[in-house]
Amino acid sequence: MYSSVNTIWVLIGAALVFFMQAGFSMCEAGFTRAKNTGNILMKNLMDFCIGTPCFWLVGFGLMFGSSSAIFGWIDPLIMKDYSSVLPDGVPLWAFAIFQTVFCATSATIVSGAMAERTKFSAYCIYSAAISLIIYPVSGHWIWGGGWLSQLGFHDFAGSTAVHMVGGVCALIGAKILGPRIGKYDKNGKPKAILGHNLTIAALGVFILWFCWFGFNGASTVGMDSDELVESASLVFFNTNLAAAVACCVTLAFTWIRYKKPDVSMTYNAALAGLVGITAGCDAVSPVGAFFIGAVCGIAVVLSVEFFDKIAKIDDPVGAISVHCVCGALGTIMTGLFATGVSTEKGLFYGGGLHFLGVQTLGVVSVAVYVAAIITAVFLILKHTIGLRASKEDELTGLDVTEHGLLTAYAGFATLPDTAYDEEDVTVVSGDVPVAEAVEVKKMPSFEEKSEGGVKFTKVEIICKESRFEKLKNALTELGITGMTMSHVLGCGAQKGKPEFYRGVEIEPTLLPKVQLDVVVSKVPVRSVIETAKKVLYTGHIGDGKIFVYDVENVVKIRTGEEGYDALQDVE
Repeated sequence: MYSSVNTIWVLIGAALVFFMQAGFSMCEAGFTRAKNTGNILMKNLMDFCIGTPCFWLVGFGLMFGSSSAIFGWIDPLIMKDYSSVLPDGVPLWAFAIFQTVFCATSATIVSGAMAERTKFSAYCIYSAAISLIIYPVSGHWIWGGGWLSQLGFHDFAGSTAVHMVGGVCALIGAKILGPRIGKYDKNGKPKAILGHNLTIAALGVFILWFCWFGFNGASTVGMDSDELVESASLVFFNTNLAAAVACCVTLAFTWIRYKKPDVSMTYNAALAGLVGITAGCDAVSPVGAFFIGAVCGIAVVLSVEFFDKIAKIDDPVGAISVHCVCGALGTIMTGLFATGVSTEKGLFYGGGLHFLGVQTLGVVSVAVYVAAIITAVFLILKHTIGLRASKEDELTGLDVTEHGLLTAYAGFATLPDTAYDEEDVTVVSGDVPVAEAVEVKKMPSFEEKSEGGVKFTKVEIICKESRFEKLKNALTELGITGMTMSHVLGCGAQKGKPEFYRGVEIEPTLLPKVQLDVVVSKVPVRSVIETAKKVLYTGHIGDGKIFVYDVENVVKIRTGEEGYDALQDVE
């Protein structure tokens, strides 16, 4: 007999987990460059759309069939009897859609670590492989009555079954694929490649946090008893607590480590805490959730730095650190902090080493299995259709080369992408022949007038953005009625103050500045210069520069006036 309460609970949870695809899409797009946004959105759509029929035709049967402790059975269209694994009062199709969205979550994790340089056709194939074989088999071990579940392995909502599986695939894929062009210099030092839209990335993280209440909470697969209601309530509380604590710890840790709190790393920490608590959210107390979140908050920072700086594995969004590392840690820490309510007691609660050993065995065995299968898949793709996009496609951007999309931000200004392949740079050396050298001429002083009696001078002022309004007002008071302002990127001799992005020092060669251009004839040039100096001076590096140029002529388009009259605003 079906339970309306349990069925509605499972279906709501399935809808929330499905909406995590939007969160992953935004998070990945925001942490990468604008020229690949359309490609990333397409990948996150298609891994769900490809994974759904794959899981229906093959994956569900492999995962929940009861033929053996290693894998289930092949059951296209889900026609066999699954009554032994169905939750109480939940119809088969409600359970099937709930498991389908979990499968899609595992597949989409891989996209982030391999972003910006993977061929779209290869992505579609390995995404299908994850949904067809990789995720269902290890899922059978954990949730389908397989050998790990028989040993007492506990992974309530999928720290290992979902997140670590996706994270291991991401790790192997990013390693085989290699880093993005421009990620490392010729000495192997990592360069920061900034994400183009932190607002979208932040929205993606908040969507994922919200949906995680369905991911973990609905994994009780029922709400028709006091015991299930209490369990779901604890799951919700622990899920939120671990994420919040992870953010606080990462904020403090990066503040100490980089001298400023790292924004993108702290957002990653929210996901790290959520991944870490997913295995034991029903089995640990809030105290355990606190420590799991704290450990993940530190681990995600150290892990991102390790893969970036030591392992030289380029992961644009931190998927390996968040899902693989913190998924494994959270599962193992369940063996430390489990209170004994729904599992064996953890080590810190007097349970001994057995349960901790089972948790560790489960993590290691799943990681080895997934790594072996996905390595074979990636190598086959690499040596057949190719896994990585060409150098030209990568530099141009996958939006236009893979999808014919000129830009995902038509009508919006985006920063230029300055990545390049150092091997393609031609080094020029030697003296320039005298015949080809440019003669250096001494220019007349800007106080001198031209032969016609009127001299036009362009004054170009480069300054800090924060000083622009004060400068504009001062020049207006001086009598200057026309000016042009531009937002520019540039640097001076000092190259600016070093900053950090995700633990990697940003090469501060291009800093945001304001460029103000004025052309004067009546107003003395020296007055403009002295006014600008007075307004902009702070005595610190970065106050700016003033450039003075001769102007040959000025033409007012509306009236056709030229010369001095073109600069006057008199009707």
